[in-house]
Amino acid sequence: MVGENMRIKTARSLASAVMVGSLAVAMMPVMSSAATPTVSDSTFNSNFSTMTYLRAIAAKGKGKIAVILPDTVSSTRYTEFDAPYLKKAFLKAGVPASQFIIQNAQGSTSTQLTDAQADITNGAKVLLVDPLDSTTGAAIEKYAKARGVKVIDYDRLTLGGSRAYYVSFNNVSVGTLIGKGLLSCITAWKVKKPVVYVMKGSPTDNNATLFAQGYDAVLNAHGYNTKSGSANTILENTGTWTPSVAQTDFQGAYAAHPNINAVVTPNDENAAPIISYLQSKGLKPRTIPFTGQDATLTGFQNIISGYQCGTVYKPIWLEAQAAAALAVYLRAGMTPPSGLANGYTTDSMATSPALRNVRSVLLQATWVTPNLIERTVIKDHVITASQLCTKTAPTVAGTTVPTYAQDCKTYGIK
Repeated sequence: MVGENMRIKTARSLASAVMVGSLAVAMMPVMSSAATPTVSDSTFNSNFSTMTYLRAIAAKGKGKIAVILPDTVSSTRYTEFDAPYLKKAFLKAGVPASQFIIQNAQGSTSTQLTDAQADITNGAKVLLVDPLDSTTGAAIEKYAKARGVKVIDYDRLTLGGSRAYYVSFNNVSVGTLIGKGLLSCITAWKVKKPVVYVMKGSPTDNNATLFAQGYDAVLNAHGYNTKSGSANTILENTGTWTPSVAQTDFQGAYAAHPNINAVVTPNDENAAPIISYLQSKGLKPRTIPFTGQDATLTGFQNIISGYQCGTVYKPIWLEAQAAAALAVYLRAGMTPPSGLANGYTTDSMATSPALRNVRSVLLQATWVTPNLIERTVIKDHVITASQLCTKTAPTVAGTTVPTYAQDCKTYGIK
């Protein structure tokens, strides 16, 4: 009986606790996901649906958000992906179209600075800037800081700057993917006695430095000399993000070293004109592997037709949402959650210890070869099969090139 009474009392106590707990829950205000946003670097998706969690935060914000992209020459990504994705992210988050500005400096450092100054005059409280170079970025950030405006470094870190946050990919890892990708293609394409021409992006872009750190380390570990060059390693003199300059640099190196038979190109845009030049000289598929990044349509067409061995796919839709989310929090005067700003980046030219470790959102990229195209960029709606699998292909002197439609059929892309 004692045991039975104890069980009865315990059951009543549990029932009472459940009732009290239920009453307490019932009396609490109902908080929707929009009122308690839970965005993080792992919640964003290609349909931008989780940006709606930020609507309550966006409603608290005052002033405008201004985005200033760098150019349309170094990569088509800024017009094809960044600008439309950023617009979609802001709108999904509940920022009215009248409260954000998306601009492109068209390669002009003076335009980038004057755009920033004009945006602040017109009520911008947050700037999202992809700096053409660190000098320009630092000038913008100094001007903004003096006026109480927060700056987010987008894609490129401003060395010596005073930004609040940085959003990008792990760019050393991007370079590592490029280096490993080239080596795998040298093996797969059976390149005999490889002589690698190592190119770089613009020396004024910190990302180019980080990319090179990644692929230089890979190449050096496999018997190539990216420090001073060697019989199997030819180095580009400077570096550039301008495709026509990259082509000129390559032509000079190729004239001096006609045995070059593998090329580290740091992005698809630099690779494209060089590939076209070699095609005009009779280059056959799967002969000289090129690398790339930014996952451009031209890059993928070169990949499936056997002239570029792969490209680094950086989901710009992910970067755009992360940057827009940060901007929404800063515009509302709130600290972004730790799940969003997931790491730190070192500013080697910081003017004070407080600016050295930059709170960052660092995202991961993927090396994409023909067999992965459908499962990555097509699945994510970055390109469509109809765009990629056109019925025509470039005319190549002295060789027969299958159409892109046939290439797509070969790799099961549809």
